[in-house]
Amino acid sequence: MKVGIYTLGCKVNTYESEFIISLFKNRGYTICDFNDECDIYIINTCTVTNNSDRKDRKIINSVKNKDACIVVCGCFVESAKDYDFSDIDVVIGNYNKSNIVDYVEEYLKTKKQIITNDNIMTVSFEDMEINHLESRTRAFVKIQDGCENYCAYCIIPFVRGRCRSKEKDKVVKEITSLVNNGYKEIVLTGIHTGSYGIDLGIKFSDLIEELLEIPGLERLRISSIEITELDDKFFKLLENKKLCNHLHVPLQSGSEKILKLMNRKYTKEEYKKQIDKIRKARPNISITTDVIVGFPNETESDFEECLDFCKEIDFAKIHVFPYSKRNGTKAARMSGHVDGITKKERTKRLLKLSEELEKKYYESNIGKNEQLLIETKKDGYYYGHTSNYLYLKVKGNYKENEIYDIKINKNMFTDNSKIEL
Repeated sequence: MKVGIYTLGCKVNTYESEFIISLFKNRGYTICDFNDECDIYIINTCTVTNNSDRKDRKIINSVKNKDACIVVCGCFVESAKDYDFSDIDVVIGNYNKSNIVDYVEEYLKTKKQIITNDNIMTVSFEDMEINHLESRTRAFVKIQDGCENYCAYCIIPFVRGRCRSKEKDKVVKEITSLVNNGYKEIVLTGIHTGSYGIDLGIKFSDLIEELLEIPGLERLRISSIEITELDDKFFKLLENKKLCNHLHVPLQSGSEKILKLMNRKYTKEEYKKQIDKIRKARPNISITTDVIVGFPNETESDFEECLDFCKEIDFAKIHVFPYSKRNGTKAARMSGHVDGITKKERTKRLLKLSEELEKKYYESNIGKNEQLLIETKKDGYYYGHTSNYLYLKVKGNYKENEIYDIKINKNMFTDNSKIEL
């Protein structure tokens, strides 16, 4: 039977979808493009914004009238309490995805709808392990799930549950297997990656230290980390060149007032101090971030303060999110919501700054030596990422999934050159 899977959202979802693919392949199913005619359609959903929910509904509606088994899983299932799932055959939240093949086969036999209803706030870490990813040269590894920060704008703690971690020995085993299978770069991911180990009595930096000792590992990349989770041991580990020369460190706002309203756990001064420590350990590091525009009670003065702080930090890229009201969060109950026109205008201004900063960072790397991981070949060029996440193209005698020393020149930049998030 043919299976098509559509993945929305973050790197954690990407990892979980790869795991689901491996489960079906191991049972003898054929994995096809989601746009093909399939016997089973799986939608792994996201709910971080209202736009995410709209995308979920659109993809679900595109297949739910097909003569096939329709499976919907993930964050949208946990959040959309008013959505009618009655015409979906298998409905799975953010737990028991490892049993998805059993659920599908049970449905195919009985034709009776299956809905899982585990309490996401009380479940343990659901172990998943993969040793191969479809069409990828960089391997994502999920080491953590859940979040307990309860930022005022964020629905994720309510749909992913409390912080929980994969046992360290299991992380080491999985990454060792991936390295032995030829992967040059491992990307550590989680819902709140830097909180890894809080339930195990160890620190994230303890895990990093052990992973850097894995024989054959060439690159270790961290998908995202909060500024509050960087300890002295981590700064020391940054001197190890196996750690990629890029960190994604969410800011969310450069306004002191808005940071406090958001329930973020740091001040601007504390954020800047940690960024300075990072750059002391890695002077040319690429630092990217997330910023939310138009949070309730954000004035023009607050936004200007945010712009100025982003310039001061000198990010390599800013991932900009217009504030999205999520029912059930503290921010949804606040007064002073910013109108859509103002949010759109401020979003454009911050995106313009991001483009300027990204161009500046790219150009600052011209003439420098870097290591490029070749990922794809197209139209006579080889494409890939450097350790500091520059996306470049090169011509010459290269092979995919190999790392090469290069000297960067402007001809290596592409129309799609960007620091990916």
